[in-house]
Amino acid sequence: QVQLVESGGGLVQAGDSLRLSCVASGRTLSNYYMGWFRQAPGKEREFVAAINWGGSYTYYADSVKGRFTISRDNAKNTVHLQMNSLKPEDTAIYSCASDVSIVRIRMGPSYWGPGTQVTVSS
Repeated sequence: QVQLVESGGGLVQAGDSLRLSCVASGRTLSNYYMGWFRQAPGKEREFVAAINWGGSYTYYADSVKGRFTISRDNAKNTVHLQMNSLKPEDTAIYSCASDVSIVRIRMGPSYWGPGTQVTVSS
């Protein structure tokens, strides 16, 4: 079993930056993809970004390309989401997720964290 715990959310102004972190425990995540999703009030959860085990492949939603960067530190079982130039429409609960492939990540990951709130004021 894998446990994922996010941190780093908060209240910021438009144009500011935030760095989210997700720490995994319970088992090694060797060969696992890690991803971030978000859900805004009244909206469906949407894919934000994902990264493969080695960090050589990254995937982003069009809405965050060029502003968000996903990275991982396998020695610390941690994945980060650096969010720059934040906009009010980025306001959501951000959740970390993990599974064995990018297809599984996009279709519905096996492992989820509880989420962290990000609020961007205009």
